[in-house]
Amino acid sequence: MQAAIRFPDISPELFSISIFGAEFALRWYALSYIVGIIIGWRLVVMATRRPAIWAGNTPVMHPDQVEDLATWVILGVVLGGRLGFVLFYQPGYYLANPGEILMVWQGGMSFHGGLLGVITACVLWSWRQGIAWLSVADVLCMATPVGLFLGRVANFINGELWGRPTDLPWGVIFPGAAAQDCAGQVAGFCARHPSQLYEALLEGLILGGVLIYLAFRRRALARVGLITGLFFTGYGLARFAVEFVRQPDAQFVSPGNPLGLAWHVNGWGLTMGQILCLPMIAFGVYMIVRARRRAA
Repeated sequence: MQAAIRFPDISPELFSISIFGAEFALRWYALSYIVGIIIGWRLVVMATRRPAIWAGNTPVMHPDQVEDLATWVILGVVLGGRLGFVLFYQPGYYLANPGEILMVWQGGMSFHGGLLGVITACVLWSWRQGIAWLSVADVLCMATPVGLFLGRVANFINGELWGRPTDLPWGVIFPGAAAQDCAGQVAGFCARHPSQLYEALLEGLILGGVLIYLAFRRRALARVGLITGLFFTGYGLARFAVEFVRQPDAQFVSPGNPLGLAWHVNGWGLTMGQILCLPMIAFGVYMIVRARRRAA
């Protein structure tokens, strides 16, 4: 019999309450956003209170400015994440149903869209404050993996964004008809890669640990652009790799394209996630080289 791990019996909702006949619930995914932003905010505040880790021993901003920056970042994450999902993954559907574009409570957020939203917010906020945007980007990139880790763990708890079928002993039997619909399965259960946890480990725990260590112990923030470059490269490579075992987006799957490749030739190609990661990796490598040359 195939070895596999049964999905833990955890409700996607921490609790729900009824107010005047309407149900309000706090979900793990929403909590991950809240806690991730709070921890990220505190990390940025800690960095601004340590002049020695910055270029010229001068923090790029004051601790009391971080709260205002956090507001801009939240707007960038939510608006960018939603619009990115609409444009990158289901443009046809939302073009036909424009009234649903802002219905974020129905689900559907894109990391790459959220990233573009945060970059836009960072540039605009820095311009308004008269601060070098790349230094602000460095400290934000240092804090971002915390939210990525929590968000991917929440994806796992929700039983969503699971991976492709696998016979590896750590495959997880996710609940639901969609998760158990494995091509070629005759009988029994369908175990899948827990790709959410792969991403939590690579994009969150490992990448975050490296960036925080370099920022606080190796003065990486003193090399403007280095942390940004490492984040873009690290995330891009991690996501690109995990895409090989991640279940493809349903809208890209067809009888002639069972792997759900957004671009392919003779069965070989790339998923949408991998396509979006390529410019991230290229930009990250450029920023790393640029920062090292300026520091030389």
